Amino acid sequence: MMQIFEEIFSHAFMVRAFIVGLLVSLCASLLGVSLVLKRYSMIGDGLSHVGFGALALAAALNMAPLQIAIPIVVLAAFFLLRISESSKIKGDAAIALIATSSLALGVLIVSMTTGMNTEVFNYMFGSILAMDGSDVLLSISLSTLVLLLFIVFYNRIFAVTFDETFARATGTHVDFYNMIIAFLTAITIVLGMRIMGALLISSLIIFPALSAMRVCKCFRSVILCSALLSLLCFCLGMLLSYVYATPSGASVVAVNILAFVLCSFAGWLRRHFGW
Repeated sequence: MMQIFEEIFSHAFMVRAFIVGLLVSLCASLLGVSLVLKRYSMIGDGLSHVGFGALALAAALNMAPLQIAIPIVVLAAFFLLRISESSKIKGDAAIALIATSSLALGVLIVSMTTGMNTEVFNYMFGSILAMDGSDVLLSISLSTLVLLLFIVFYNRIFAVTFDETFARATGTHVDFYNMIIAFLTAITIVLGMRIMGALLISSLIIFPALSAMRVCKCFRSVILCSALLSLLCFCLGMLLSYVYATPSGASVVAVNILAFVLCSFAGWLRRHFGW
């Protein structure tokens, strides 16, 4: 086992993938708990489709992908939250509207410019070869920002997650903190798309949170369990991807599915036998 890890970390592209992947997995798992509890977990899927459209535009203009995608996806997150709260288009309908429109525009841009090449395929399904040095530095900086903001606003995020009405009554600026959650989610989605792909990145938000909720009860324990599961599943997924030459994103998702099944079984045992 140690020999395999030594071989893995002898490759620069694997080191870059692990650094960015672990940071993104940690950010996604922390935010995922709030998004799942607020019944807004599919926002990740919607924003990933927006990210694909933005990355397709960047490829067509021959510009830096992350520098184009991040502001577009952040604006989309704010817009999605706004139309969901203040119009007749609610929740899943708003997400579906934004997601399908962005995906269609991305496909049109690709078909009219570069065509379905390897770079576009990597945007959709992810690739550990997609990260270069500048991407890694930007990803580390933004992931650190996400983690710091989550820690600083932890108590407020907890409040708006469980009871927005009570939080508003106590003077908490609920709309502002919802915007903070949307902002952090948008950054995490864009950073993770390079490794996981637009079609799979939302799994990093949903699976660890749901798995942790099967075995833990209080918010803090769910947060910690989700983070540990996400990091472990990413490492195992990347190990499988390297050993068996499977797609990195799909391998990570497969391990997350297995973890969800095991946690669900552990939760069932706990409920029925008091373990």
